[in-house]
Amino acid sequence: MTWSPDSWRAKPAKHIPEDYPDPEALAAVETELVRYPPLVFAGEARSLKSRLADVAMGKAFLLQGGDCAESFKEFHPDNIRDTFRVLLQMAVALTYGAAMPVVKVGRIAGQFAKPRSAPTETQDGVTLPSYRGDNINGMAFEADARAPDPQRLLQAYGQSAATLNLIRALAKGGYADLRNVHRWTLEFVEGASQGERYRQLADKISDAMAFMDACGITSAGARAMTEVEFFTSHEALLLGYEQAMTRKDSTTGDWYDTSAHLVWIGDRTRQPDGAHIEFCKGIKNPIGLKCGPSLDPDELIELIDILNPENEPGRMVLISRFGAGKVGDGLPKLVRKVKEEGRHVVWSSDPMHGNTVKASTGYKTRAFDDIGSEIAQFFDICRAEGAYPGGVHFEMTGQDVTECIGGGQDISEEDLSDRYHTHCDPRLNASQALELAFILAEKLREDRSNGG
Repeated sequence: MTWSPDSWRAKPAKHIPEDYPDPEALAAVETELVRYPPLVFAGEARSLKSRLADVAMGKAFLLQGGDCAESFKEFHPDNIRDTFRVLLQMAVALTYGAAMPVVKVGRIAGQFAKPRSAPTETQDGVTLPSYRGDNINGMAFEADARAPDPQRLLQAYGQSAATLNLIRALAKGGYADLRNVHRWTLEFVEGASQGERYRQLADKISDAMAFMDACGITSAGARAMTEVEFFTSHEALLLGYEQAMTRKDSTTGDWYDTSAHLVWIGDRTRQPDGAHIEFCKGIKNPIGLKCGPSLDPDELIELIDILNPENEPGRMVLISRFGAGKVGDGLPKLVRKVKEEGRHVVWSSDPMHGNTVKASTGYKTRAFDDIGSEIAQFFDICRAEGAYPGGVHFEMTGQDVTECIGGGQDISEEDLSDRYHTHCDPRLNASQALELAFILAEKLREDRSNGG
């Protein structure tokens, strides 16, 4: 394979800004990043691939979630901790519902850049470049802020490193103790408007933990009770940054993108002859691929074969993102084709991106019921086609925002302006995310009871 970390530069590249005022300054920053330490390590990426292989074989479940787009302004240890905490709570409910391990992957420590539907934005007759994420330009509608600035890449690297440092401490330092997580979940159940619905599941988890105590399986004697494996992911959109973070593993000679354990290719950048596919085919990280309404089944097989020619379980995560009204028409033919061709993949549902609407108040939002509907249809479609519905992919935050309508809090369109903090797309808040986890846990238990 004639591949190198920079071979993508000879291919057409979509959604990468070409309007940096000083290309030499950009090149200097990318050269500087090459000298920076890796954010993650090749062995960690291999561990994730092994866990995802279990998911592909129906022996585990994937939970992937986090910010739509991380920002410099909201960077705070409390925000990192709260999002991590909610993901742990979700994972406990899902672990019990699925009766199998849950692989925990955050959209965190690198999820900055976002593709935009238009390269420019016009307000009051003034046209400026679109906001593309804090590692490219600023959100303020000002000419200086909207000009791409390569120094932002260095700030994004620093924020990612600090985020990872805190996450590793939380994951291994006792914060993730299963009893802590379950206590937080019980507090949520007590305060939730639909708490009675979730109490039965919470009580069963309490009974299971009491049984473990009686058997002598305690935090003092079992690391699995006090520590968790937690992996990071982001969209591999800004390929200059990804190239700079790509290193050759000294133990295997393989190339790994050390900016994250898993990177994914978006629905807008998955052209078979494009730069993003070219870059991702050469790195050994697990690769995600967003699958939307415009994806043809034959093209999907072509992309899988480019990215995973050895058909290795754990290498490919196919992330369905259709929308509640389109998933029933678009997803079955993709699942059927992959099944017929015998490709080993993880099927995951992103019920967020296809369900974005504009509220009457002018805010972009997503309806809780639409998100739940797409997840339910995803499960039913995968089962009907003989495939394993292996995971979910949420845009969510640990903060008490009001960005998605509905849920137990019954957030209305009029409520959106109260705490609408996202820099890009609307996110589930902590309560809504936990609600979905309990609903999904119920679904997983039903599937188990029915022999699914």
